Amino acid sequence: MTPDVIIIVLAAALMHATWNAVVKGAADRTVTFGLVSTGHTLPALAAAPFLPLPDPEMFPYIIASTIIHWGYYYLLNMSYRFGDLSLVYPIARGSTPLLVAIPAYLFLGEELSAGGWAGLLLVSAGIMILSLRPSSTGRPLLAVGLALGTAATIAAYSLVDGLGVRISDKAFSYIAWLFIAEGLIVIFIFTTRMERLRALSRKQMMIGLSGGALSAIAYGLALYAKTLAPLGMVSALRETSVIFAAMIGLFWFGEGPARPRLIAAVIVAAGIILLSLS
Repeated sequence: MTPDVIIIVLAAALMHATWNAVVKGAADRTVTFGLVSTGHTLPALAAAPFLPLPDPEMFPYIIASTIIHWGYYYLLNMSYRFGDLSLVYPIARGSTPLLVAIPAYLFLGEELSAGGWAGLLLVSAGIMILSLRPSSTGRPLLAVGLALGTAATIAAYSLVDGLGVRISDKAFSYIAWLFIAEGLIVIFIFTTRMERLRALSRKQMMIGLSGGALSAIAYGLALYAKTLAPLGMVSALRETSVIFAAMIGLFWFGEGPARPRLIAAVIVAAGIILLSLS
């Protein structure tokens, strides 16, 4: 994996962590998801007229990814209902690299060197350390199960999008139309929760929309990176967003404890070095 790809993916991870930090305290998480999706769709609609149409063979992947994203938003919402952010997010994101790399190896023939697998395992292990703190809710086992289900949907759409974006040289067209298709989620959420949307302040709406725009840029960069490097490696680096989120929580919000977060950051950094050298 070349240095420029590593920089692209790490930038995407930092953006992902930042928008999660911005919206994590949302009073109405479901409506906030709708605003985030709107922040994906509006820029895509603006960019689509200036991009070539996707090739017809891309659309089955766009449709499949859109359906999987419905499941992802539902499971993520339910996970946060029964578990802490510090429990759910590391499990959901930390399990994903292996869930992507193993099918990519078995079915797509993407082979990693021993150093690549070691780096991937270190990244996953470092991220999972953050989930060792007990949950303050009364149903941690259910939260863990839902978080693992969320991880499965993340891995599924990562594989689907990784394949879809590689079909031709129209990667940005694929990304734009993927976000346009996400408008269906926006329509469903807002038409069934209009009163809750109206109850939000203008500030809360702008936070949700700006978080969605940042999320769109982050995912677009990650998808572009998948045209340049193996899916498993990109997924492993992208999930370092958990470490960025931990550092933001530690130094910005004053969350603790500091020791496991710093240990996890060191382990993930070692994994990134191995990935970059493999």
